[in-house]
Amino acid sequence: MKFSEFYRLLENDGWYIKSTNKHIKYVHPWKPGIIPVGKHGSKEVPTGTLKKMLKDAGLK
Repeated sequence: MKFSEFYRLLENDGWYIKSTNKHIKYVHPWKPGIIPVGKHGSKEVPTGTLKKMLKDAGLK
């Protein structure tokens, strides 16, 4: 999965951008935590990183 696809996946689940610096920080209205995602657009998300971010976001 590319980073741009992951951004869309989060946004479709209700996550929105809180701030941007080195990473884009997503927050959710009722899910706990912050999901920092690198600004890499068309690059592939490393497998381990993707699994961790999906778990943190409560997605499969």
